[in-house]
Amino acid sequence: MNNLAFQLKGVCKSFRHFSLQGINLELPKGQIMGFVGPNGAGKSTTMRILLGLMKHDSGTVDLLGRSMPEKQIVARRPVGFVSEDMRLYGSATLAWHIRFVRSLYPEWDDDYSRELIGRFELESDQKVKQFSHGQRVKAALLLALARRPQLLVLDEPTTGLDPVVRQEVLTELLETLQSEERSVFFSSHNTQDVEQICDLVTFIHKGRILESDDKETFLDRWRLLALRIEPDSELDLPPACTWKTLQGRHGVLQTSAFSETLLGDLRAQGVTVLEVERMTLEEIFMARVGLTRRAA
Repeated sequence: MNNLAFQLKGVCKSFRHFSLQGINLELPKGQIMGFVGPNGAGKSTTMRILLGLMKHDSGTVDLLGRSMPEKQIVARRPVGFVSEDMRLYGSATLAWHIRFVRSLYPEWDDDYSRELIGRFELESDQKVKQFSHGQRVKAALLLALARRPQLLVLDEPTTGLDPVVRQEVLTELLETLQSEERSVFFSSHNTQDVEQICDLVTFIHKGRILESDDKETFLDRWRLLALRIEPDSELDLPPACTWKTLQGRHGVLQTSAFSETLLGDLRAQGVTVLEVERMTLEEIFMARVGLTRRAA
């Protein structure tokens, strides 16, 4: 467990109209994990259980080597948390917030705080109620990052930002994370954000983990293949392949196990491979959800 930032095993939580079902998830230290799913998939619930803000019904939760929620006071101290619904005091300045958080955390880094103020283009003497939404997100990130946390948990931090500010926040966040030895758990329904900054990717849908793997592994093994099928050929598709479209002798095949061997097998069955196209993380997620629905 010493090499893990957190681990959830068999975690379940039931509500009236929704439930988390057997969540198994772990993040190695020093890695950035993207937690991808649509709104209502269970991302925020999972994160709140991880941080001890909500008690799970069954299963085990370990945060930085400590059992949750029993050891939450000690375990949460080296954790920075930023959520889309966090609220700062509107009538107080950013400088007031910095003094307040600094008084609670001896590990607060004043030099780093001043650096982030400059990089995020914030005014420390400005009241929070005068900030734009994007500036409030940057302020919340500053208050979490300047504590130098071992684990940074970000719950949909870019939701509601316009494209320019969103890219600005992600660029600054990526630069900050690259220079630090910290673990990050980053949730979003926007796969572009995750694809940009994360090492690992976990898909969640309707309270279940669909798949969790290295981002490059996802991108390498998923492909779209444009095919022409020769007359009278009897095509035997491997289990990892499904038709995305098929009309007459032409079709587009999607596969989660792309390899040169697969291409050779298709050609041996009288198939002409017209084009091989990489898939985006969003396309992979939608394909993975589709496979789950068909299996159900």
